[in-house]
Amino acid sequence: MATTLDTQALHDLAVQAAKWGTPIVSFDAMRQAFFRDAGAHYGDVAYLSRFADWRLLITTPNASTRYVYLNFNTKDGPVVLEIPAAVGAGLFGSILDAWQVPLIDVGPQGADEGKGGNYLLLPPGYGGAVPADCIAVPSTTYNGYAAFRAISVDSTHAAVERALDLVKHVRVYPLADAANPPATRAIDIAGKLFDGIMHYDDTFFATLAKMLDEEPVLPRDADIVESLKQIGLEKGKPFSPDESIRADLEAAVHDARQQLISGGSRAGDPFWPDSTWRSPSPLGAKTGFTFVTEDGLAIDERAEMYFMACAPPKTLGKASMYLAAYTDSSGRPLSGDGSYRLRVPPDVPAAQFWALTAYDAETCAFIRNSPKIEVNSYHEGIARHTDGAIDLFLGRSAPSAGAANWVALTPGRSWFTLFRLYGPKPALFDRSWRLPDIVRVG
Repeated sequence: MATTLDTQALHDLAVQAAKWGTPIVSFDAMRQAFFRDAGAHYGDVAYLSRFADWRLLITTPNASTRYVYLNFNTKDGPVVLEIPAAVGAGLFGSILDAWQVPLIDVGPQGADEGKGGNYLLLPPGYGGAVPADCIAVPSTTYNGYAAFRAISVDSTHAAVERALDLVKHVRVYPLADAANPPATRAIDIAGKLFDGIMHYDDTFFATLAKMLDEEPVLPRDADIVESLKQIGLEKGKPFSPDESIRADLEAAVHDARQQLISGGSRAGDPFWPDSTWRSPSPLGAKTGFTFVTEDGLAIDERAEMYFMACAPPKTLGKASMYLAAYTDSSGRPLSGDGSYRLRVPPDVPAAQFWALTAYDAETCAFIRNSPKIEVNSYHEGIARHTDGAIDLFLGRSAPSAGAANWVALTPGRSWFTLFRLYGPKPALFDRSWRLPDIVRVG
């Protein structure tokens, strides 16, 4: 590949290209895990029959949900996704395109209102008929995925089985086979490694080149796609940079990751005055997670979002709220070499439950090989003060009082945490209840 760019200009363009491509490269990382680790194919569904452990390596999941995940491709025509009625349980979630823009919500808070329905996933520019019994889901990409939560009404064995039975009634098949659809396999990945984290290394741009070939160029992306030719990325042509350019590109993608780590820790605003707890940036929800503004595509903000997370909903409801912390009470970055305490005040304003989860700062996934990734209010044996306050401990080993109040850290690894509230109450939003900062104690 020949380029007229000097070294710095090539580096800057490659950093911007890496940020631009983050959502779709992250999508492909999850898709490859679906194929490789779950042993799944298009038309299959992967799910967790129990709550996640560290082996579910996607961006910022929680450990209090039974996830359901599938991929689809409409290159050969529309695909039907059958969702069963929510009877005695629920499937909540969204269908998203390859850029991870949510297309439609599913389940009791989605288009089928919990009654179940046939969602018809349409390829770009589809002009054919849509069967009367289908909910049309147009998309600007051929690839996409769906991510749901299987929710039981309570934690009894019977209720959990009802929720898992819903998963086994999800069906995915081409519209062309609707008269005699093939069976849909439900593949349980509980306890199995599912590594869907993208790699900011010399494979990043090869993946981006592959996705550029698989998908149409959207009008909003025309200028940057044209500029990518200068680093050897051109739709319909092999991506084969020489060794010197390859080294420059790898250095650029490493820098992009560091910028995203740094930028993510500053995203959003302090939720309380002078607090280290930050609320999400409002730009995603404000733009329907397209990140297209009057000034164009907000590449940096979108990259920060999809470096940290995946599968946002089409309609942001009031079912949950999360707050992020990247530093301790003195402003120092959270480190796996330290020991920390978080005192959760009594009367947490969460109608359903709350959860504190730790993540690796470089991957935004669970900390690899962690024996304890989360504490939530469903857990039994949590120690409390007489006033109802709870001390949570984060460190390499459990405190002497036991592991119920403990989240494990790994020495040498930076981390951040999310505090989630499910069914948040007014005391959170009027700020009359406040979560203190995390304190380093060792």
